[in-house]
Amino acid sequence: MRHQGMVSALVEKQRIMNSRQSRRTATLQFLRYALTGVMNTLLTLLVIYFTKGILGINPWIANAAGYGAGFVNSFVWNKFWVFRSNNGVMREAIRFCLCFAACYLLQLLTVWLINECTPLGDMEFRIWRIAFTGYGLATLIGMIVYTLANFILNRRFTFKTKLHR
Repeated sequence: MRHQGMVSALVEKQRIMNSRQSRRTATLQFLRYALTGVMNTLLTLLVIYFTKGILGINPWIANAAGYGAGFVNSFVWNKFWVFRSNNGVMREAIRFCLCFAACYLLQLLTVWLINECTPLGDMEFRIWRIAFTGYGLATLIGMIVYTLANFILNRRFTFKTKLHR
């Protein structure tokens, strides 16, 4: 009887330690994900400005090139650094595209709902001399929704490991 109680206590202690380790891993992954997002934004802007400003390419093509470079950059950093996945590249690339599309649509829906269904859409206010609009604030909220949803989907679906099932 006493032996069974000791085993139960050890099992519970191991469960708590695993839970703490999982939270630490998720936090570290999210910090890496955020840093990757900053690097990705800078790369996207650099490609857009270089292709349009220096090479003189059409702005729409420059924009597509920038976002394309950012998309590929994001996949590579997320696969190999953020989530450290060893799974098949093609499978994860397809899943990454699906997650991107789902999160982008969720972001669009968020912005649309805030803009069209709340008084925020018609608002405009100033802080110092900078004008802010309801659409701008809705876009910021949509970006936060996108970022959180994309992290969760990539962690649980795209780059899923046995620990995250």
